[in-house]
Amino acid sequence: MAKLIVDGQEIEVPAEYTLLQACEVAGAEIPRFCFHERLSIAGNCRMCLVEVKGGPPKPTASCAMAVRDLRPGPNGEPPVVLTKSPMVKKAREGVMEFLLINHPLDCPICDQGGECDLQDQAMAYGVDKNRYAENKRAVEDKYIGPLVKTVMNRCIHCTRCVRFTTEVAGVSELGAIGRGEDMEITTYLEKAMSSELQGNVIDLCPVGALTSKPYEFHARPWELSKTESVDVMDAVGSAIRIDARGREVLRIVPRTNELVNEEWISDKTRFIWDGLRTQRLDRPYLRVDGRLKPVTWQEAFAAIATKVKAAKPERIGAIAGDLAAVEELFALKDLIGKLGSKNLDARQDGAKIDPALGRAGYLFNPTIAGLEEADAILLVGTNPRKEASVLNARIRKRWLRGAKVGLIGEQADLTYTYDYLGAGPDTLADLAAGKGAFADLLKGATKPVIIVGGGVYARTDGAALLSLAAKAAQALGVVKEGWNGFGVLHNAASRVGALDVGFVPGEGGLDAAGMAKAGALDVLFLLGADEITIEPGAFVVYQGSHGDRGAHRADVILPAAAYPERSGLFVNTEGRVQLANRAAFPPGEAREDWAILRALSEAVGAKLGYDSLAALRKALFAAIPHLGQIGQVAAADVAGISVLANVGGDFDRAAFAAAISDFYLTNPIARASAVMAQCSQLASGALPLAAE
Repeated sequence: MAKLIVDGQEIEVPAEYTLLQACEVAGAEIPRFCFHERLSIAGNCRMCLVEVKGGPPKPTASCAMAVRDLRPGPNGEPPVVLTKSPMVKKAREGVMEFLLINHPLDCPICDQGGECDLQDQAMAYGVDKNRYAENKRAVEDKYIGPLVKTVMNRCIHCTRCVRFTTEVAGVSELGAIGRGEDMEITTYLEKAMSSELQGNVIDLCPVGALTSKPYEFHARPWELSKTESVDVMDAVGSAIRIDARGREVLRIVPRTNELVNEEWISDKTRFIWDGLRTQRLDRPYLRVDGRLKPVTWQEAFAAIATKVKAAKPERIGAIAGDLAAVEELFALKDLIGKLGSKNLDARQDGAKIDPALGRAGYLFNPTIAGLEEADAILLVGTNPRKEASVLNARIRKRWLRGAKVGLIGEQADLTYTYDYLGAGPDTLADLAAGKGAFADLLKGATKPVIIVGGGVYARTDGAALLSLAAKAAQALGVVKEGWNGFGVLHNAASRVGALDVGFVPGEGGLDAAGMAKAGALDVLFLLGADEITIEPGAFVVYQGSHGDRGAHRADVILPAAAYPERSGLFVNTEGRVQLANRAAFPPGEAREDWAILRALSEAVGAKLGYDSLAALRKALFAAIPHLGQIGQVAAADVAGISVLANVGGDFDRAAFAAAISDFYLTNPIARASAVMAQCSQLASGALPLAAE
């Protein structure tokens, strides 16, 4: 630790702190444009100037000088830093004046207006006069894809966007060309950026040079009601803020959560909102003479009740989708149980995960933040760049600091280099037997991690392969005293919550694939289940928000709220319980899922025992106590890994296939989004990367 005096206040900070960080510890506000805590130091905006006593006779860039570089006073006194001296004030005014020389006067039409660092700092640290009458520099706008709009006249060359894409996203597609007045930020050949995290440059840009293209001219920030919530586009559970005006969601931006997503979100999370108002189900429908026609809720419930009462309990089943909250999963399980059936499943992809073997067998045990301690990481049957983009950025962050990464499965560009070990189960079996250099690396690592993806557990032999992966984790020291590095990476937001609730077949019950077969059931309830094909035969009741695959197959459609339109609990891949708050209201006659299930239960003669969301949660927490620990991860018993390893079984030797083929179209909301459709076409090559 080092001592220094900031504006007369003596403080003690780590020697590696920058002066900017030290001044903030002392409570001094330091303006900045180029500096960002999660990016490398550029030191090129010069807005963070401070005065250092005994230092050079000129202001010092506080972001680029470390505390350890300061000299003590002549008698050993702590160094003195001034942030409000006349020298500093004059220097900041001069810097701001230079920054504004070429900045256009277009605040009234700029989407950054009201949230602009340049506006705020010009008011706080600038002067109220303009001494320049020369023409302003003009820069041509660049095409960098359908997500980010560029107005490069506003760019102040802070290079935050360049550093983010290079360092965090791992895709070196933005850079600077030219020198001095001719310097420009560009993709050089003006093609669409390919990163799944590119939208984060919108938040990073301190001026209006990079803004959201889909949000362009839609609203001003002071018009929007802001609601803290949780993302459900993957199983990471990124912290988000949903901005809505009236009933309409207009923007989704990240919130900081150091334990989950830091301050980044994926492009699917950020730009999905246009899909919330297209293809919506806003009234009940009943299939009559082969065609769906609008009906009242009472008519829909009466049709369902007739079919349910005529069916034997073992001929009734339910499949839950990937976006379901814990409350409706619990309510639907309760309802199916009261009807006497054991046919229920939330594993649309056919995942062979058995919650009876213990939570450690299906959780991401090292935790997302724990990846930053890993010194060796093995990826098995997963492409985290597509399955969990934000988590992939964590892996890259750790790789940059020296962690070794190995891959068994499909080769892909993961934004970092890795040792390719093999394509399938044989390689994993060799590794479990301790063969190969990477096995020795894992054995010698202090905190090794094995990440198992959907390419392993979603196969027909998934149970045996998951058991083999657990066996490898034990043999290679991935699971040991004080550390559990065995992690299952899910890609469905509802999956861990469903497994915690026990939304899996009871003894003798059918799984999702069994229920989907022709003639297997008489009545099948689909709770937002759109990723599975239901063969003819069953009377299908679809409860969901969008007119997707499940609704097309349905005999009765019950319109439900989408995720921003309801309050619900979600459990992410590491087992962290998170609360998603309601930010808007569903359209037309659509209702929250739990309320639909409660009303339906009365119609079919199996009334559920809760009349409010609070009563439902009380019953849920009484049945599964750890779900009441909002924001916490209930650690799983490590003995579950041994139980899983002992399952054994035969497995096919076919190579592991990717769990997600198209990152942008993984759920009904995404498939209803025009923006996601355009991104999907760009990624697949159906649209040209360059601007027309």
